[in-house]
Amino acid sequence: ALSVAPVPLPVPVPVACEYGMVHVLSESGTPRGKDYCILYNPQWAHLPQDLSKASLLQLRNWTASLLCSPSDLPASGFSNQIPLVARGNCTFYEKVRLAQSSGARGLLIVSKEKLVPPGGNKTQYEEIGIPVALLSHRDMLDIFRSFGQAVRVALYAPSEPVLDYNMVIIFIMAVGTVAVGGYWAGSRDVKKRSMKHKRDDGPEKQEDEAVDVTPVMICVFVVLCCCMLVLLYHFYDHLVYAIIGIFCLASSTGLYSCLAPCVRRLPFCRCRVPDNSLPYFHKRPQARMLLLALFCIAVSVVWGVFRNEDQWAWVLQDALGVAFCLYMLKTIRLPTFKACTLLLLVLFIYDVFFVFVTPFLTRSGNSIMVEVATGPSDSATREKLPMVLKVPRLNASPLALCDRPFSLLGFGDILVPGLLVAYCHRFGLQAQSSRIYFVACTVAYGIGLLATFMALALMQRGQPALLYLVPCTLVASFLVALWRRELGAFWTGSGFAKDLPQTQWAPAPADSPQPPKDSDAPLSPQPASQEPVRSPLPPEQPQEPSTPEATEAPASASEPRTLGSSTLEAAGQAQAQAQPSPAAQLGTSA
Repeated sequence: ALSVAPVPLPVPVPVACEYGMVHVLSESGTPRGKDYCILYNPQWAHLPQDLSKASLLQLRNWTASLLCSPSDLPASGFSNQIPLVARGNCTFYEKVRLAQSSGARGLLIVSKEKLVPPGGNKTQYEEIGIPVALLSHRDMLDIFRSFGQAVRVALYAPSEPVLDYNMVIIFIMAVGTVAVGGYWAGSRDVKKRSMKHKRDDGPEKQEDEAVDVTPVMICVFVVLCCCMLVLLYHFYDHLVYAIIGIFCLASSTGLYSCLAPCVRRLPFCRCRVPDNSLPYFHKRPQARMLLLALFCIAVSVVWGVFRNEDQWAWVLQDALGVAFCLYMLKTIRLPTFKACTLLLLVLFIYDVFFVFVTPFLTRSGNSIMVEVATGPSDSATREKLPMVLKVPRLNASPLALCDRPFSLLGFGDILVPGLLVAYCHRFGLQAQSSRIYFVACTVAYGIGLLATFMALALMQRGQPALLYLVPCTLVASFLVALWRRELGAFWTGSGFAKDLPQTQWAPAPADSPQPPKDSDAPLSPQPASQEPVRSPLPPEQPQEPSTPEATEAPASASEPRTLGSSTLEAAGQAQAQAQPSPAAQLGTSA
């Protein structure tokens, strides 16, 4: 899910609805009460925001009646009471009209199904002056079980804080993951490129290789994302368990990838499994690596079993999610800034479309992105997609009891800009820019995330985070490259494959007349072919400008030779060693 949805209010629909609270106290004198969530329509009547300003009235248990006709009213009426009636068989207007005519000060309707806003038309709203709200059947049972039949209630609707303190935790996790993942991926990639001439066939060799993203892969990926999102919207209850299973597998792999470098540095427990012919085990992996794999799988399984425990399961989900994002940033690589721009712009359009445009295309008027990310309200499984970072509310608002008590940030809002941060770090190391690209892009990501939170506070609905993250990161990276006059190389990513290994692997000093060891390779298998070439060379031939190989022979001698070197280059190299001229030595020093 590529949207940030820190507990948004419901998306506006034709019938207005808001969450409120019913505060319950026992008439036996117990001072301690309890709050329960209700869903009400403010078009009937508004509720006070402060509990101290709400009237404490007697709750009348009238759930044996549907209150659809005057015969359902009690003989004494509901004077200064709030009746509790069952839902069904008639409209909300008919129920509340009868309750108001009998002296009720409010109406609570018990629903065994999902809570829906009690709607009516404009004329009916003007006629009714008492609040009407829906209470879940489960909460009704808990009220009479905890407080008995004689209770008093007060209806109120506390204001929800614009932003919660948990946004600070989400900000730190997101920016930290992008910074660490981008730094790790960039440093690892540059190190691998500089070590590409070394042979490492030992058991500690890294098996995983980075995958370069091509434009075709980007297009296929976006199409698959669109299809999966639409399928989840229509078949959520059938596909959510498949997504949970994929997350468990991928997150355990990511956790192993993040912890393996730390475990390999430990100075103990390096024993290996005995010789065997089993798949994978025939490589004799270290016992500590097998224990690490079992630990990662166990963490993933524990989360899968207890994923709906709101008290602590979110900690495991966030840890697994961060590890998954770090693993993906290390594995997926954008080779050029052109590829980065294409990926970010396409996903920018994708995110905006599914958050802001789809409410005009769906019957319910809900955003497909927010609906899938937070879980449909009519879902029978009540499962939530795990592809988000989630942190519970830290404020003391009673509305946290109602719905979605977590702030959410999708993995896509971390991975997509994180790939650009990783590219900036790789290019910055290549260009020897003191990591200015990496720092600028990371800071721009943080600014974009803050802009997302501000938009969320102003609009009070789920926001497409890439709407703010993509412009910030792309513009910041572009301006740094333009300021350093490296925009051409930054756009094409030139220099990664050819410049770095030569600067890192010059095997001999510049003023050394001796060729490197690699240049001896073509001499030993062809000793006879070099004598006829060396003898007929005239003394002035190295100074002839028409032969660039002979003129630059000392300079080429400092470069490593391969088995494909020509005999003319070998002859020029040998003659330069025998008769080095001052001009040739000056060119070598230069």
